[in-house]
Amino acid sequence: MKQVILFASCLFSLVSGSSQESSGKEITAIQKELENLRFRNAVLEKALDDIIWLTKLKDIALVDKVIITGPPSSIIANPTGQGAKNPLKFSAYVFLPAVIDLKKKYPLLVLPHDGVHGNFSVVYAHIIRELVAQGYAIVAPEYRGSSGYGKDFYEQIDYGGAEIEDVEASRAYMLENYDFIDKSRVGIIGWSHGGFNIFKHPENYKVAFAGVPVSDLVARMGYKNDAYRQLYSAEYHLKKSADQNVEEYRKRSPVWNAAQLKTPLLVYTNTNDEDVNVLEVEHLIQALKAEGKKFEYEIFKDLPGGHVFDRIDSKKAREIRVKIYNYLSQYLQPESTIKTLESLNRISYYPTK
Repeated sequence: MKQVILFASCLFSLVSGSSQESSGKEITAIQKELENLRFRNAVLEKALDDIIWLTKLKDIALVDKVIITGPPSSIIANPTGQGAKNPLKFSAYVFLPAVIDLKKKYPLLVLPHDGVHGNFSVVYAHIIRELVAQGYAIVAPEYRGSSGYGKDFYEQIDYGGAEIEDVEASRAYMLENYDFIDKSRVGIIGWSHGGFNIFKHPENYKVAFAGVPVSDLVARMGYKNDAYRQLYSAEYHLKKSADQNVEEYRKRSPVWNAAQLKTPLLVYTNTNDEDVNVLEVEHLIQALKAEGKKFEYEIFKDLPGGHVFDRIDSKKAREIRVKIYNYLSQYLQPESTIKTLESLNRISYYPTK
């Protein structure tokens, strides 16, 4: 209520004809309050999302949300305060099969979410159902910079930097805390920015899938608009644009780290992707070939859905996910692989008793 009163009083002052100086201050106050409202709304949306997760998966999975830590932040609002150098706290979703047999060992999938300032939303619900049904344990880290956790956490973003260490911390957490997970059967999968992580700590994963992966930040800054570029050059982030610090953007790009890959990798992309232009992924494919890496790829031609062509609910998208699951199963050997579209449909779209 306090914020609403402030907002209303500022508007009243503007329309009632205050001085230019005071009007400028009031406009600044309104802008600040609108920003605060945006972050509070994001927190509320995330809380609602968490409830929906439970309702969508209650018949098939155990759903938990834990708080773990990644490396200390390089951005400290109060550098003289207590705990300023402590590891950064962040949340992670844990999805497990509804019934765990402690005599068995289960493979683990690490699933970082997509998006600059994105989060792990219920748009992944069908995919999580499909993975849990096969016998996978899944951890989905809400790494630094994710939305829905307030402004301070939002501004901890470190794209291609410390956030990757958060993802690694989520993997380590699962192995340390769940004895029924097989440490020798750990994979990593992700789409878009979530397909970004395999080129650091590749020795920790037996297999990887990268869907429409952000691959080359230097090229990406060239075809994106100013609003997108400013997400990176912001003072709380990289501070400089790609043309001002090419090396930093290269360092954070998979295509310039292709030599580090040690993990069998499957890459999918789509020629009409409106977010990650196919040229980025083609550049990654060329770099992996040049390094002689073990990987497979497919470039799909103008499939409906564009950037999310294999994450939507169309028949073609589901058929493609079956192919992804069969690739993963070669290395992770889950208890029950989804091998056909029919079995995927029964599990994820019209489950029967």
